[in-house]
Amino acid sequence: MKNDLNQIIRVVKQILGKEISFFDTTFLLRTFEKRLSVTNCISFDMYQDLLRSDPNEIDFFYNSLIIPFSEFFRNPLTFSLLEQIFLPQIIQRKIQTRQREIRIWSAACAGGQEAYSLAIILEELLSRSDKKLTYRIFATDLQEKQIEEARRGNYSENALGQVSMKRLNRWFKKDGNNFAIYPVLRDHIDFSVFDLLDQQLFSPPASIFGDFDLIICANLLFYYNAESRKTIIRKVGNSLAVDGYLVTGETEREILLKLNYHEIFDQTAIFQV
Repeated sequence: MKNDLNQIIRVVKQILGKEISFFDTTFLLRTFEKRLSVTNCISFDMYQDLLRSDPNEIDFFYNSLIIPFSEFFRNPLTFSLLEQIFLPQIIQRKIQTRQREIRIWSAACAGGQEAYSLAIILEELLSRSDKKLTYRIFATDLQEKQIEEARRGNYSENALGQVSMKRLNRWFKKDGNNFAIYPVLRDHIDFSVFDLLDQQLFSPPASIFGDFDLIICANLLFYYNAESRKTIIRKVGNSLAVDGYLVTGETEREILLKLNYHEIFDQTAIFQV
């Protein structure tokens, strides 16, 4: 099975020019098995032949590895803690040090829901302060298609299940059967394509120097192998400001704990270096 997997990895790189060896082996095998079932291939050899002969299938396969899923306020506990504790702490720290900008990186933004959720919270928190503070969210994803969707900021009603009616009325405008984000939120977000495994860049180019007060890199790490996880964590860790916070998914807590990150509160997946 491992030899079959390595062969298909080589085929994908040869035909599509895409490296996929950095993905977790179990995840790759599960994806292959799903495609075998969908395409009625009875062996890896048969599936390899299909990849070589059908360009559409190799696109289907590669895209099935890039899972663009997100929700508004996806993890209620995490976003509650950010709203009630951590973002107010960041705001207070900025005021005390006379800094004017809060800097955040949403490091796998998919369709933009995470970045807009953060913008909503910050708009509401900053509206209660008489200090002149602003914020900038750098939201990145590997796929241009997802970045284009995020920039549009237009969502179906089904995608807004975690958004309260109060926030829906305040921050969204009805647009046919969908809801469009108000521009004031989009104006604070820089959406761009960024590869977390890029060997040259340690943060989104638009951010210039990183120094983020908060980085959310959630529900992503478990798709990668151990070495790639370390690369990503090292990259985002080096991009944090002093006393900055790193947020992962709950299922990824152990990865950070093994790398000696300090979890602020148990079971929250909110860390500091």
